[in-house]
Amino acid sequence: MADHELVLKCWGAVEADYTGHGGEVLTRLFKEYPDTLKLFPKFAGIAQSDLAGNAAVAAHGATVLKKLGELLKAKGDHAAILKPLANTHAKTHKIALNNFRLITEVLVKVMAEKAGLDAAGQSALRKVMDVVIGDIDGYYKEVGFAG
Repeated sequence: MADHELVLKCWGAVEADYTGHGGEVLTRLFKEYPDTLKLFPKFAGIAQSDLAGNAAVAAHGATVLKKLGELLKAKGDHAAILKPLANTHAKTHKIALNNFRLITEVLVKVMAEKAGLDAAGQSALRKVMDVVIGDIDGYYKEVGFAG
């Protein structure tokens, strides 16, 4: 079974609660990797203890997961989805590639806990994200961003 399919097997549980799971992903990202919070200026005034359950954090997390769902469903044919995302993350947000690796690890954990992503699915998600991050790197180079 292809890597995308292994991950998509569990994606219905994520789709059922984009906001809840998205809030969990970002809250955990900020807790495990506190420096990542600086990359989200709109959350700057939120205390670490108030991130969980914050509506704005959850809403942005939902946006992240919806985009990930689009990428997964594209099954590798994702240039039209990924290039604009990479461009804004390079030019506007200035997000270094390593941050995509950090959120990948958080995604793996949350999907394992909340969506039943098994060991094979976790490995598949890491492989899919390696390709996505590699492609982001290529787009970053096209626009001269050393991410």
